[in-house]
Amino acid sequence: MSFELASCLVTLFVLAGIGTPIGYSIILASLVYLGFAGLDLALAGEKILQGLYRSFILLAVPLFIVAANIMNAGTISDRLLQFCVAAVGRFRGGLGHVNVVASLIFSGMSGSAVADAAGIGKIIIQMMTKGGRYAPGYAAAITAASATIGPIIPPSIPMVLYALVSNSSIGALFLAGIVPGLIMGVVLMAMNYYISSKRGFALEEPVPLKQLPRHTANAFPALLMPVILLYGIYGGVTTPTEAAAVAALYALLLAGLFYRALSLRALYNIFVESARSSAAVGLVIGGALILNFVVVSENIPAMVANSLVGIDIHPLVFLLLVNLLILALGCVLDATTIILVIVPLFIPACRELDIDLVHFGVLVVVNSMIGLITPPYGILLFVINAVTGIPLKEIIGEIWAFLAVLIGALLLLILFPDLVLFLPRLLGYGG
Repeated sequence: MSFELASCLVTLFVLAGIGTPIGYSIILASLVYLGFAGLDLALAGEKILQGLYRSFILLAVPLFIVAANIMNAGTISDRLLQFCVAAVGRFRGGLGHVNVVASLIFSGMSGSAVADAAGIGKIIIQMMTKGGRYAPGYAAAITAASATIGPIIPPSIPMVLYALVSNSSIGALFLAGIVPGLIMGVVLMAMNYYISSKRGFALEEPVPLKQLPRHTANAFPALLMPVILLYGIYGGVTTPTEAAAVAALYALLLAGLFYRALSLRALYNIFVESARSSAAVGLVIGGALILNFVVVSENIPAMVANSLVGIDIHPLVFLLLVNLLILALGCVLDATTIILVIVPLFIPACRELDIDLVHFGVLVVVNSMIGLITPPYGILLFVINAVTGIPLKEIIGEIWAFLAVLIGALLLLILFPDLVLFLPRLLGYGG
């Protein structure tokens, strides 16, 4: 390792360790590298601008963020909840099942785990804890766990970022996330049923089946969004970026005109909040673009790929080791940093071992989402603590069972790639 790279890494870890936002940490560490390497510091700005101008796909990120915030602000979340309560609220652990199913449906609109947890998740926690039906820590834990499904089922902001660093098909990635997302939902509902039966949680009063068509009709326009997105991309009607614009426009028309639940003031606040969220993501992307230049300058991808030549390592062993590493990193790093900074190091090795990049991408995103609920960092745990006031200690105490079944689901996806690649191949993906 060169002195310049060592200085860069030390600066990065020190800044991140003292609490500097990761985007600033990466940028400053990269500037340290450029300085010690005798390169013009203005090269940092040049690399950011080149990366952004060449990546039309990045426009999808703020557009999906806008769509998610509009969905949260309107009455769309309430209508989806009423539908979920009518559909699965009658079973043991009913509101826990409602929590998971709502996340499955809402994930088809937001593409963001944080948006899911802070928006619809807060409403469900209030429903679950009302009258002492569920312990606050349990309600918060299952909400955090189910929110991890958000970026797995399309649309997915992390998958857009992974497509940027791997040159994979966004359409194939979106399709590949559907079955894993459903599997995650099933294992969470199974664990919820087991815990609810063991602790004797009260049954909810079932909604009469004759009311189910009415609740379905109320939620139906919102349920159409993922269908519109996938048809637009795979039907050749839109590019992924254009599909994100369609998603934002559809959410705006739905909340503003169809449901009439969006004022001009609320829309202004949505745009301001979306700009802030997009800027936060943009800082990390900008830092990653410079850091990737540093990595390429040090010839690290080629070194990783060359180190595998002649080594008899099975692709399955490689996947298990990489996922163990990402799982460990997920305890201290956010998903965006892992995907933009860490994952590109393994892309050449995947190609060398003939590992399908779409399969690898879905594993990375699922693993990164599990990291969002892994103590001690687990940003979703902090988000729910912030929006509900439920003590972090109670949430962490209840999260372990859900964390265990999600890791089990990840292992299943590693061992059986067809679970991930079935739908993309069915619609023409050649990987």
